[in-house]
Amino acid sequence: MKVLVTGGAGFIGSAVCRLLANAPGWTVTAVDALTYAGNLASLAPVMDRIAFIQADVADPAAMADAFAQARPDAVMHLAAETHVDRSIDGPLDFVRSNITGTAVLLEAARKACGGNPDFRFLQVSTDEVYGSLGEDGLFREDSPIDPRSPYSASKAAGDHLARAWNHTYGLPTLVSNCGNNYGPCQLPEKLIPLTILNALEGLPLPVYGDGGNVRDWLHVEDHARALVAILTRGRVGETYNVGARSERTNIDIVRQVCDLVDRFAGQQNRRELITFVADRPGHDRRYAIDPTKLETELAWRPVESFETGLEKTVRWYLDNPAWWEPLRAQGHGRARLGLAAAGEKR
Repeated sequence: MKVLVTGGAGFIGSAVCRLLANAPGWTVTAVDALTYAGNLASLAPVMDRIAFIQADVADPAAMADAFAQARPDAVMHLAAETHVDRSIDGPLDFVRSNITGTAVLLEAARKACGGNPDFRFLQVSTDEVYGSLGEDGLFREDSPIDPRSPYSASKAAGDHLARAWNHTYGLPTLVSNCGNNYGPCQLPEKLIPLTILNALEGLPLPVYGDGGNVRDWLHVEDHARALVAILTRGRVGETYNVGARSERTNIDIVRQVCDLVDRFAGQQNRRELITFVADRPGHDRRYAIDPTKLETELAWRPVESFETGLEKTVRWYLDNPAWWEPLRAQGHGRARLGLAAAGEKR
């Protein structure tokens, strides 16, 4: 299968490219604009086995050229602005990338591949489109869409567009909604890599609010395997939730990371670095996914438990400073984001 992976130099996109480049029968073309979130170093292990196009998904001419060059049988659409804090500070960037970019890509796919009934377009999205849960319950594919941040609202819009192109134009689309990813090659501004690197450097470990916000955690390589299963065996027009049944509070995550860094880098009781800070505006309290549909229809199961996945992740960051040191030098994870004043014009 010839597949076009947008956001291919990003965190999840590069994991997908590495997986497919090492699997028989796949021809991979990665597309990425190489903004702050795209890093060719994440593709270095497979760069000799994939094609790469530097282009912006919101550019119609560039996407038409990408389809002409790759002639894909499928698209895995992962190009997106993804950080909630950044969406608070700069929401229009998220509208352009996640809404306009998705619409442009869907149109390019319809024009280039719309007549092929075997073509597939997978819109890769987030559980945040469902809003916030109470203490009980799980997000199912039929849960109401109730986004609360500019990020989640823009992703929900992209999901709706993918479904609309299927219903209106017959483009064979699918949608996936996943929990919080973690693993190799994640930008240091996200919770787990930020905590690992700050702990390693002896810096404060910021925890929003009381640290009781709950997320459902999924190792990025398990997510990549799930996306391939959905693309190749999922039913057109359907939505699949991807989760590993690994709910954890933020404070528990930070404590586990501290203990692992202590173990691997030398005991220093890094829990003493934990610092509670003002909460994120509109911070959703709890997300949790019911992945039953994915498990029963497509026989997918995660390979990593949270404990094995987190240990591998901490080891990866400790063993790969050449990947993250340039990003830290550029300021990733050095300053608090998402504190734009209410009513501030941007």
